[in-house]
Amino acid sequence: MAVAEAQERIAAGTGKMPRHVAIIMDGNGRWAKKRMLPKAMGHKRGVETVRNIVRAAGELGLETLSLYAFSSENWKRPEDEISDLMGLMRDFIKSDLDEFASNNVRLKIIGNYKALAPDIVEMLEESIARTSQNSRTTLAVALNYGAQDEIVRAARAAAAMGEINAASIEANLDTADLPPLDLLIRTSGEQRLSNFMLWQAAYAEFWFTETLWPDFNKDELAAALNEFARRERRYGGR
Repeated sequence: MAVAEAQERIAAGTGKMPRHVAIIMDGNGRWAKKRMLPKAMGHKRGVETVRNIVRAAGELGLETLSLYAFSSENWKRPEDEISDLMGLMRDFIKSDLDEFASNNVRLKIIGNYKALAPDIVEMLEESIARTSQNSRTTLAVALNYGAQDEIVRAARAAAAMGEINAASIEANLDTADLPPLDLLIRTSGEQRLSNFMLWQAAYAEFWFTETLWPDFNKDELAAALNEFARRERRYGGR
């Protein structure tokens, strides 16, 4: 029902459609634990959900979808879990690049991705270059990303340009070429930002769901878009 409502609204040009939706993908480990499976299986299922949600974003007409994939704090996780995540990242890029290209999806990476393994960096940069002219949906993936670090880097760049103010900082954020963030979704029932898009979320709408990321689907994404359409955004005004 949520998908049908969203599609009817989009087709009719009624209601508000967010241009930029970001998702904190949370709950892979808990999904696996509930099923007495290794955590790696939760991450693997989470990658399948990423594929499905990227497709859904295009079908629902989203201009930009940002996904929090690997934070700068995630390096504190056990070494074997990090190795599993990096392996899944390699597999995802290899298997999905052709689909991105054929479906007019542009890939963008935010965060210090160049600190990742050299082969991953090479694969990411090839993917960025190959999809750079695509225009249907932009998929911004946050890798080795932390919002506090992003703001510090942006402030330093602004200072080097000669003036530090809101406009000069924003112009130097990793997301400078993306639309303003409209809607931020977090799965798994947690209600915190976890150092993700702190600057960009200043006037974004938030939508939290108890659903664990591996179980998140197109219908839930559509439900979030429908809720966004019903809200009145005031940007600090009355």
